Amino acid sequence: MTHEELDRLIEHLRTLPRETEWVEFKRNKADPEEIGEYVSALSNGAALNRQNRAYIVWGIEDGTHHLVGTSVRLRETKVGNEELENWILRLLTPRIDIRIVDGEVEGKPIALMEILPASNQPVGFKGTEYIRVGTYKKKLKDYPEKERELWSIFSQTPFEDGVALEAVHSDDVLSLLDYTAAFRLLEIPLPDNRAAVFDRLLAEGIVVRAPGDRYDVTNIGAILFATDLRRFGRLARKAPRVVIYHGDNRTQTVKEQEGSKGYAVGFEGLLAYINDQLPQNEEIGQALRKQVRLYPEVAIRELVANALIHQDFHLTGAGPMVEIFTDRMEITNPGLPLIDTLRFIDEPPRSRNERLAGLMRRMNICEERGSGIDKVILNVEVFQLPAPDFRTTSQHTVAMLFGPRSFAEMDRKDRIRACYQHACLCYVSGKSMTNTTLRERLRIEKQNYPQASRIIRDAIDAGLLKQAGGTRKDASYVPFWA
Repeated sequence: MTHEELDRLIEHLRTLPRETEWVEFKRNKADPEEIGEYVSALSNGAALNRQNRAYIVWGIEDGTHHLVGTSVRLRETKVGNEELENWILRLLTPRIDIRIVDGEVEGKPIALMEILPASNQPVGFKGTEYIRVGTYKKKLKDYPEKERELWSIFSQTPFEDGVALEAVHSDDVLSLLDYTAAFRLLEIPLPDNRAAVFDRLLAEGIVVRAPGDRYDVTNIGAILFATDLRRFGRLARKAPRVVIYHGDNRTQTVKEQEGSKGYAVGFEGLLAYINDQLPQNEEIGQALRKQVRLYPEVAIRELVANALIHQDFHLTGAGPMVEIFTDRMEITNPGLPLIDTLRFIDEPPRSRNERLAGLMRRMNICEERGSGIDKVILNVEVFQLPAPDFRTTSQHTVAMLFGPRSFAEMDRKDRIRACYQHACLCYVSGKSMTNTTLRERLRIEKQNYPQASRIIRDAIDAGLLKQAGGTRKDASYVPFWA
């Protein structure tokens, strides 16, 4: 936060007629336990009152709102050997972002804690959720009507509508956002006057009008079109990262690169960087040698786009990540999928970020009809690679692409996964899988057809396939959900 931004914020907060359910003024009292409880109460209060931020400010006198200064230095405050910020974050459920600022306003020392509103569930501290009732901090469970209202708000407020940066001067908006790229990607002619540019940005929900010649930049505007995400505070943590490792584990990092542009304006550059880091195979034609990517570029494009679009933006401290090993790629995004990973191929697309997904589709960055995973599976089969693996951890979704392996090098799980995905791809293409099509997929010689039969039996035993028709010799198979 710059000096100018801090001055403007403090001036705004001091004009409030009193403490609110999302603002707390203090002089010098900084008890860590009490601060943690206030973070919970103010975060929930901000959500309840549809505020973009909540604040605790040290150095302003309660009641008069006089600027008196403070001896509190939040950056220097520790609980045991742990920094105050880390200590509070560790004890919050769910974790939300807070930002600490130690600065000066009108020559007087000020300490500020900026708190994001609760987003998808009430925020608790040490297992207890708090709320502000007037200027008093209370336990949320004692006010069931407020708790019901909070849950109602959570179901209505998408991430995209939040504000990334408030009250930005119009000149600064045009430097913070790559608006020319936005118009190009949306295939809209660039207006020849400033007013028309802002009219379109307003219509697309990229900015919201604020008093004076100022605008609020929305989350969707910043995350897609930022010239530099680092200028948007917390959204910087949602920048995609690419990490290259030596070997097949994470013990030795060769290189790490973090993106800085918005997802839409930086997408092609991100893909180019990823592809440049990948090993290549040499293919010899009739007269020329040419370098062929180890992984299909279409598959990388679809999986990276999915990671950007379908992430849970309310999970703090992490953004989409692409990890490149010698034998595989892992593409990870925060948040669990809204559909079962086994149904990625056939289920209609569902996203927790519908407006974000809609804009990305308009810019041809992701699929309109949810056929992206179909393309991934198809291109992996064309490249004769092991079947991709879609996994979940406690809070993340992981898509894995594997480098070339012979049939002998694949384990039982690899073969069953390839069989299931091949059956899914056949089914959504209006066909049925047979022993013959599976042998072609896995490059099994015709005389070794019993190997394909064994894989099919294993997939049936795992509950992934069922027989669709035919006799034992010419049986056809479909996925379990068909």
